[in-house]
Amino acid sequence: MIGLGAVLVRGRMDQARPADAIVVLGAAQYAGRPSPVLKARLDHGIALFKKGMAPRLILTGGRGEGDTTTEAAVGRRYAIKRGVPASAILLEDVGRTTDESLHGVATIMHEAGVTRAVLVSDRFHMLRLDILARRHGITAWTSPTRTSPIERNSMETWEYVIAESMKVPAALMMTEAGAKR
Repeated sequence: MIGLGAVLVRGRMDQARPADAIVVLGAAQYAGRPSPVLKARLDHGIALFKKGMAPRLILTGGRGEGDTTTEAAVGRRYAIKRGVPASAILLEDVGRTTDESLHGVATIMHEAGVTRAVLVSDRFHMLRLDILARRHGITAWTSPTRTSPIERNSMETWEYVIAESMKVPAALMMTEAGAKR
């Protein structure tokens, strides 16, 4: 299966380089605290920010059903506590899916007059992130976290990899359909 192989290969590549923004994709938060998966993504994005890879940190993730806050707001508090200046943090706090979040990120970046971003998430997410980011006009490089708790559970990892291998063709078709309009 080509999609499966592509998801695996792309997940092993870290393309981090200087950009206009580091975009950390959201994951669950629990009562105002980042889930272990979100924490791993935030830690990686903050490390890239502290290395000087970009002057902005864009945090994504809307409010889940029954939540009192957004994943992005939780991420903001977490990043500030770890030394990221509040003035360097932008929030995309409406999107509930990867595509919605990247659409919002593209709007934020367009308004700031920038286009280049390093995208941070789990390894299994890298290929689809790149496809969707380009669809929304973001020049993207991906940088997967290596500390996600998902990686510690091989069954869970494979479930995500297989799911992504099915989502990638759909993302490609959506991109092609958008280009033909």
